Amino acid sequence: MADKQEFQDRLLSLGLARVSEAAALASARLIGRGDEKAADQAAVNAMRDQLNLLEIAGVVVIGEGERDEAPMLYIGEEVGTGQGPAVDIALDPLEGTTLTAKDMPNALTVIAMAPRGTLLHAPDVYMEKLAIGPGFKTGTVTLAMTPAERVNALAAAKGCSTEDITVCVLERPRHEAMIAELRATGAAIRLITDGDVAGVMHCAEPEVTGIDMYMGSGGAPEGVLAAAALKCMGGQFFGKLLFRNDDERARARKAGITNFDRVYTRDDLVRSDVIFAATGVTDGSLLAGIKREPGWITTETILMRSKTGSVRRMSYRSPAK
Repeated sequence: MADKQEFQDRLLSLGLARVSEAAALASARLIGRGDEKAADQAAVNAMRDQLNLLEIAGVVVIGEGERDEAPMLYIGEEVGTGQGPAVDIALDPLEGTTLTAKDMPNALTVIAMAPRGTLLHAPDVYMEKLAIGPGFKTGTVTLAMTPAERVNALAAAKGCSTEDITVCVLERPRHEAMIAELRATGAAIRLITDGDVAGVMHCAEPEVTGIDMYMGSGGAPEGVLAAAALKCMGGQFFGKLLFRNDDERARARKAGITNFDRVYTRDDLVRSDVIFAATGVTDGSLLAGIKREPGWITTETILMRSKTGSVRRMSYRSPAK
């Protein structure tokens, strides 16, 4: 039986970074090899092995899919030693399997941890997402606004021209009309092929990434991970679940969701203090990718705690095996 211990985010944070690093290192040999499944499986295996070393009674709430879809790190799987605080785990062992297989930018390993019952059990459906960085009043932008209205509102809040706003959008056919509307405002668009957790995180550091806002639809589980990152880095996030059929509505009901029209804020998705770790697999705007040199391999990890607002960047150099 698990100890009902307090969530010691400071003590657990370094262990979470090791989990993220292990998954990245495991996928390193598969960068650019064209095999998405093998890269993902290597990351999954390593992440699970490292998670099970932590002194936690963990439950995966955002994972690789339902139990019948994923043999490991499935939703509801118990991880950790079973001794220690009861926690929710949200993870994506390899955010950007295609990016890894093709050696394209911004592939990450991602994991978040929070006290039990505080992360939304998001079903595997689409979510309409909108995110901006820190320092703006609540309601500066909303999902009720049109894409053009959001650009105009953010430009007004920043005291700049709409031409000085850059929006990150996932490059998909479903976003073509939105992209056209955004471009009509004069805003620049950074299109990404995959990896919308990184896309949302870019908003929190516009001076580094050059991105002011993220919008568009993508996976709801990734929305929870992105909200966890913004809870640590600062910024606003809004999400609304999108359903294409009755099967997807049934998935939501199974996850305990009854209001299908609800707009979730960052703090609705992540209702308590959270710790978040991400390790670069391929080079990106936020993190350096894995570097190999004779006898050594180096990773870069970002480790964050919402309780303190601390953002720690760590370089980990280890002997190549």
